[in-house]
Amino acid sequence: MIMLTKRLDHAHQTTATVTLDLDTRIKSRAQVILDDGREAGIMLPRGHLIRGGELLTDDQGREVIRVIAALESVSTVITDDALLLAKVCYHLGNRHVPLQIAEGWLRYQHDHVLDEMVRGLGVKITAGQAAFEPEAGAYQSAPHSHSHHHH
Repeated sequence: MIMLTKRLDHAHQTTATVTLDLDTRIKSRAQVILDDGREAGIMLPRGHLIRGGELLTDDQGREVIRVIAALESVSTVITDDALLLAKVCYHLGNRHVPLQIAEGWLRYQHDHVLDEMVRGLGVKITAGQAAFEPEAGAYQSAPHSHSHHHH
């Protein structure tokens, strides 16, 4: 089994990919199946969210695996009313809901109870499938994704 123990911070030729949901990408230890069917283990330092697009490698640098953020069931709010978007972020953040925030929109893991609360604030919600890349949080230093996937 391949043991992925290091992050790479610059481009390398990849040997494989692994598609991971958020619940797996928040763990520093996990057993995963690469997209080509091989087994791998993730053993990284604790406290860092694994982002889609990141490169992981083994101790010898023989394997370079690109992480793909899996499509997940998400709710997306789109509005050009910055104050309203801030209010939605506040109310969801007050419930410790992980949020992906970009200019004019936010996304969270789909939950019908949260959707009803957010609708009550006066915004429309679109439920669908998308890669979910939430903010790392104030106390976590993780590479920040700059991709902007809109639904």
